[in-house]
Amino acid sequence: MMDPEMVERIAVWRAELDGLEEQLVKQLSEVRAERDELAVAERVWQRMSEQLADERAEAGSPVVQVAGRAVRLIPDRGPVVGESALSAEYQRLLTAVRQAGGPVSTRQIGEVLGLDTGVRGKPEPLRGKLTKLADRGWLHKRPDGKFTARV
Repeated sequence: MMDPEMVERIAVWRAELDGLEEQLVKQLSEVRAERDELAVAERVWQRMSEQLADERAEAGSPVVQVAGRAVRLIPDRGPVVGESALSAEYQRLLTAVRQAGGPVSTRQIGEVLGLDTGVRGKPEPLRGKLTKLADRGWLHKRPDGKFTARV
């Protein structure tokens, strides 16, 4: 035979534990919902980051597909990007500017490369390429329109 006071204490304790269990179940449900929302936010952030990186790359310079990857034709010059990242044509332009030893005009570079620079307008594509190299940090374009190699 059980003591009635002990039976009452057990009943009160059981009621307290049942109440605590209900609170914990509710909290667990809220935590799981919050975790699910966080997972969605992470996926959205990842997609947005990838889109932003793609937009920045496209805005920076032309992008072409090489072996299924997007590659900039003229990458920005940086500590981890060497001249080997440039196409052979752009490497030839850099070499010609360096060999000039000082400020050099588009026409002079064209002559060094054996291009016909006597016809008006012929050097313009070359000027565009030199300007792209300057815009990406490979060359320096002076206010007088001449180019120098960056050290």
